[in-house]
Amino acid sequence: MVRGLLKRLVSHSLSVAGKWQQQQLRRINIHEYQGAELMGKYGINVPRGVAVSSVDEVKKAIKDVFPNENELVVKSQILAGGRGLGTFKNGLKGGVHIVKVDQVEDIAGKMLGQILVTKQTGPQGKIVNKVYLCEKLSLVNEMYFAITLDRKTAGPLIIACSKGGTSIEDLAEKYPDMIIKVPVDVFEGIRDEDAAKVVDGLAPKAAGRQSAIEQVKKLYNLFCERDCTLLEINPIAETKDNQLVAADAKLNFDDNAAFRQKDIFALRDTSQEDPREVAAAKADLNYIGLDGEIGCMVNGAGLAMATMDIIKLHGGTPANFLDVGGNASENQVVEAFKILTSDERVKAILVNIFGGIMRCDIIASGIVNAAKQGTNVDQGKRILKESSMTLITAEDLDDAAEKAVKAASS
Repeated sequence: MVRGLLKRLVSHSLSVAGKWQQQQLRRINIHEYQGAELMGKYGINVPRGVAVSSVDEVKKAIKDVFPNENELVVKSQILAGGRGLGTFKNGLKGGVHIVKVDQVEDIAGKMLGQILVTKQTGPQGKIVNKVYLCEKLSLVNEMYFAITLDRKTAGPLIIACSKGGTSIEDLAEKYPDMIIKVPVDVFEGIRDEDAAKVVDGLAPKAAGRQSAIEQVKKLYNLFCERDCTLLEINPIAETKDNQLVAADAKLNFDDNAAFRQKDIFALRDTSQEDPREVAAAKADLNYIGLDGEIGCMVNGAGLAMATMDIIKLHGGTPANFLDVGGNASENQVVEAFKILTSDERVKAILVNIFGGIMRCDIIASGIVNAAKQGTNVDQGKRILKESSMTLITAEDLDDAAEKAVKAASS
């Protein structure tokens, strides 16, 4: 089953169970500098910039790209928001700095290779492997712009606000009447009147109306042609020379479009992802990390949801969603257990397999990393009992969940 559907199913299951748990989005995200480069290819105005990964590259960029600049913007590149207010574990405050050119090397050097902690990364933070050096623009007005997918209208929805530079949640709280939403018919495409409504919502003070309309249409074309699930520019700004510029960029792409967006998916930065999810993807397993103490290995999304729900019913919390499917090999089962046991919060693992689509002996053999293979449930139980592992077998799902919760708390 596709990962996007798995994500929605898991979200539904956990919300029904009661307590919401933080999860990884199953949609590829790219860095700001990559998004800016992509937008530039579509004729969208973006600041002049270059990504660097070492101090030597910083020196070269200043010489070759910014020979006449007095100040530059130095932006740490991680796949999380809140960089400006973040803190590096080495003590540096802020993941975005505007500095004099002679200070760029020092600031970039303190960012590269370091861990940045923001409100979105969690306390573990994320490593900064690149910094984005940009020209410092003279902005006279900051606004908010985004395109997302709307379930209600079953198509793209453009969101605009004449205020920008802060989160959309804050904008919605402070200026709810300033936020406008323009649905677009996905079959008809964006019309001039749609783009004009968006521009009216942005209410630019200096940029030409027609040029702004063209920028909105180009952004929409990028969103559709590249199978985006989110295109957010905060801020989209006006400069002193009356240009509408995408001063920041966040783009997410639908995992299901990987087959036709190969160049986009080649940009995937696994250093920014949960290593367990990366390992699962390599083993062709569907895995989503949660924050509970009971690991789950199941086959089938419906059974996985039922397993997580019944764990919650008995007072426990699932540590993950892991679906091995119906054709898993013994090696895949071994990899699944490696992933589950790599989570230090996991105190027990509940294995719940529907034998109608998966041979239970392969699951059992994979658990003990044995070469034997049987053909039925009884042989699977025998393999488990003959192993040296601490194992508890159960006869039904309710019994299994109750025993897993008890084992995790003991």
